[in-house]
Amino acid sequence: MKTLLIRIKQFADGIAIAANVVGTLVVLALVCVVNFDVFLRGSGRQPFLGAVEIVQFSMVLIVFLQLPDVVRVNRLTRSDGFLSITGHRFPVFSSILNRVINALASVFMLLVAVAMWPEFLDMYETKDYFGVPGVFTAPWWPIKLVIFLSASLTCFLFASMALLPKQPDADKSGSIDAIKPKADIS
Repeated sequence: MKTLLIRIKQFADGIAIAANVVGTLVVLALVCVVNFDVFLRGSGRQPFLGAVEIVQFSMVLIVFLQLPDVVRVNRLTRSDGFLSITGHRFPVFSSILNRVINALASVFMLLVAVAMWPEFLDMYETKDYFGVPGVFTAPWWPIKLVIFLSASLTCFLFASMALLPKQPDADKSGSIDAIKPKADIS
């Protein structure tokens, strides 16, 4: 059972990395849109219609596409000073508390996913759009789907962090500091 969970987590990690890449491509596309809008405004032409709507649409995509990978590499912004202090003196307590925090985060992301699913279905069926009709409109359902999928994947990643033993950091074993010889101080 544990090895199955580890394999599923590795698969989920791959999906999180791919979603992060897509999120990065959305950032690149957003930079192009904004620069194009600035160019049009600066050249005295009409600004790029829909630039504001595309920025709004993209910001949600970027956040939710990159969230699972941020959780995967344990870089989510949180106040873990207490865990850092207690980790040295009381490692078992700190580990249990960290698992409880991850379990609670998993429940929170599950609630987000559960709340988003009906919204996605409603937006998909009604073909509801955002934007200014005649200027720029886009359907809401892709955003709702990305939020649902991201919250679901993040829920799984938090749950796996709560259930599985901590994996050794790959970054530390392959870092330059691990390869450099220690200076002899005698």
